[in-house]
Amino acid sequence: MTKKSIALQLYTVRDETARDFQATIRHVAKLGYDGVEFAGYGDLSSAEMAALLTETGLRTAGSHVRWDALENSISDEIDYCLAIGSRNITLPYLGNEWYTGEKFKTLATQLNNFGRAAQEKGLTFSYHNHAHEFAQGEDGRYLLDMLLDNTDPSYVKLELDTYWAAYGGVDPIAYLHKRAERVPLIHLKDMTSERTFTEVGDGTLDIKGICNAAEESGVEWYIVENDAPTLPSLQSVERSLKNLQKILG
Repeated sequence: MTKKSIALQLYTVRDETARDFQATIRHVAKLGYDGVEFAGYGDLSSAEMAALLTETGLRTAGSHVRWDALENSISDEIDYCLAIGSRNITLPYLGNEWYTGEKFKTLATQLNNFGRAAQEKGLTFSYHNHAHEFAQGEDGRYLLDMLLDNTDPSYVKLELDTYWAAYGGVDPIAYLHKRAERVPLIHLKDMTSERTFTEVGDGTLDIKGICNAAEESGVEWYIVENDAPTLPSLQSVERSLKNLQKILG
C-alpha cells in the first residue's frame, strides 16, 4: 500500500476549536496529521486561514458545507476553498425528509448543479452519508444508490463514512468496491461492540481491510473522525492517528 495522506475532520475536536480555533489547528499539526477537513472556519478569513495552514504545514483535505450555504452562497464557499488550497467541498448531511416524495425528485438535479459549479472552478463536490441512506427504497435499492445512480458521476462523488455504513448494515469494504473511482474521500471511524463510537483501531471494524479497499478504489484522503469521543477529544485524535499509522505500517 502506498503512503496515504491522513487528515482530521475537525468536527471531532469541536469543543477545542470553540475555545481556541488556531491553537487547536497548531496542536493537530504537532500530532502528525497531514491535513484537516473543515466543518466551519472559526470566523477566520480565507487569508487568515491560508496563513495558518502555511504556518503549520497542514494541507486542506476538504470542507463540509451545509445545504443552506451551498444554496445561498456557493460561489463564496468555492472561493474560500480555493483561497485555502482545498480541492474538495462536501455536503455533510441530508435528513430523511429529502428521500421521499417531491423533494427526492429534484434532489439529483440540485446536487448536479452544485457539482457543476464546483467543477467549473476545479473543485470536487461530494456527498457524505449517514446510516439512513442505506434504507431500501421501493425498488429494493439503497437510497444512497438511488441518489448516486441519478446524479452525474463527473459532478457528484461520495465521501464514504465507514461507521455509518456499518451502522446501516452495509459492509464498507464491499461498498467501496461497488463504488470504486467515485469515492475520493473516506471517513475512517470505528465502532464498539455496543455500536457506539471509538478511536480508529480500537473497535470492531476491519480498518486495514477498509484501507486496502480504499487504496484499490482510488481514495485520495483518509480522514479520521469520531463523532462523540469519550476520551478528551485531542487525546482521542492522537490515539486514532497512532493506531492508524500502525495499521498502515
